[in-house]
Amino acid sequence: MNHANGHEDYGSGMTPEEFRKAGHAIVDWVADYRARMGGLPVMARTAPGEIKGLLPAEPPVAGEPFEVILRDLDKIILPGLSHWQHPQFFGYFPANSLLSSVLGDYVSTGLGVLGLSWQSSPALTELEEVMTDWMRQMLGLSANWSGVIQDTASTSSLVALLCAREKTTDYGLNRGGLQAEKQPLVVYASAHSHSSVEKAALLAGFGRENVHVAPHDEKYAMRPEGLEALIEHDVAVGLRPCAIVATTGTTTSTALDPVEAIARIAKRHGLWLHVDAAMAGSAMILPECRWMWHGVESADSLVLNPHKWLGAAFDCSLFYVREPEHLVRVMSTNPSYLQTGADGRVKNLRDWGLPLGRRFRALKLWFLIREQGVEALQERLRRDLANAQWLAGEVRATPHWRVVAPVPLQTVCIRHEPPGMVIGDHADGQAHDARAINAQALDRHTLGWVERVNKSGAAYLTPAILDGRWMVRVSIGAAGTEREHVANLWTLVREAAERV
Repeated sequence: MNHANGHEDYGSGMTPEEFRKAGHAIVDWVADYRARMGGLPVMARTAPGEIKGLLPAEPPVAGEPFEVILRDLDKIILPGLSHWQHPQFFGYFPANSLLSSVLGDYVSTGLGVLGLSWQSSPALTELEEVMTDWMRQMLGLSANWSGVIQDTASTSSLVALLCAREKTTDYGLNRGGLQAEKQPLVVYASAHSHSSVEKAALLAGFGRENVHVAPHDEKYAMRPEGLEALIEHDVAVGLRPCAIVATTGTTTSTALDPVEAIARIAKRHGLWLHVDAAMAGSAMILPECRWMWHGVESADSLVLNPHKWLGAAFDCSLFYVREPEHLVRVMSTNPSYLQTGADGRVKNLRDWGLPLGRRFRALKLWFLIREQGVEALQERLRRDLANAQWLAGEVRATPHWRVVAPVPLQTVCIRHEPPGMVIGDHADGQAHDARAINAQALDRHTLGWVERVNKSGAAYLTPAILDGRWMVRVSIGAAGTEREHVANLWTLVREAAERV
């Protein structure tokens, strides 16, 4: 409604001028945060419930000045954050949200548009089409792939397994679904696959008993011959193989499943092949890294997350398929209130995934790729790969330290094994008991020194179990992380582990 003076009526909400003032303050706050972040403790030091205790138990009856809200960002929220953009952040995976992508996300939220259909915001759909194709080219993929932006790899893997299920059952969802199938359908993955793969299989209705774990080799990669033997056994006992999930860059150690060999097996047995390259997929903008997923052109679906390592602000997961018609047939919804005269000539991205509506995520990629350019993105990833190799070399050259997994990417898996805790092979029972005691002591030692590092506030690391023993993952890839930061970390972890 317009007032008589010609000004828009915004009710009790911010006017554009009030928003301009608050928005400038927010941009300044984020810029200041990024500038001073290197001086903050990397890991949050708050106790469970501490932040909740600082927040009112009931909502405010009257609105508060924006200055007060901004002040509480510093006072309440900031102390409760672990700083993923910190140059000494080496935990989990890189989630480098470059500021150009942050601005794209800001514009997306400011516009407030939804992609229910092409007509609901044509630019949203068409920019997403172009950005997924830009990324396809950057990754060296052929024009046989069509892409869409999902929120996370978890959702993308679920969509992939739903597509696999429907292809195997000739669209059983239109009949009795899995309940009407005479043979249980089976999904194959490695023990080192991401937990979201099993979750996707469960949500897609396969059942935990029908998620079969293929054996892996000494490099933690799936063994093709073991996979094929497992498939042949399942067929012989009356099960129906459906899908294989191969991983390029496993979460724990960035192991690389042999995609080409697995693809041949999938083709022989008529199975859907989904490739999970959530983190490692970003490395494929480097031609020298594409050997890591050789054979990917024979897969049916593929996921990678530009919000891991490439620099796009979370959430931005790219899901590619070679048969978009099949994906659309599985996912299509067409209520009357969304039908338009343009439907036969455009993509309606509601038919490319689970949600009806979508945010304007493509802006994050558009801003990022245009501001950085492919060369700058490649240069940063090469820096991280070189830093990982440098650290691995330092660890290998230091007595009582060990790199416990191959280092094809930016993650280095390390363990400190002081004298008296080294696990050996023994034949007699007494020695076996001593070995078990040493193993437990080594685990306690590993978890102890990584906790000391994290509590120091000087760096953040995440431990994980590999071959039944705890080790520490050093995930290199924050936007500001240079060689000096990796060197500082190496000094820090040696002091934390060797002083005990």
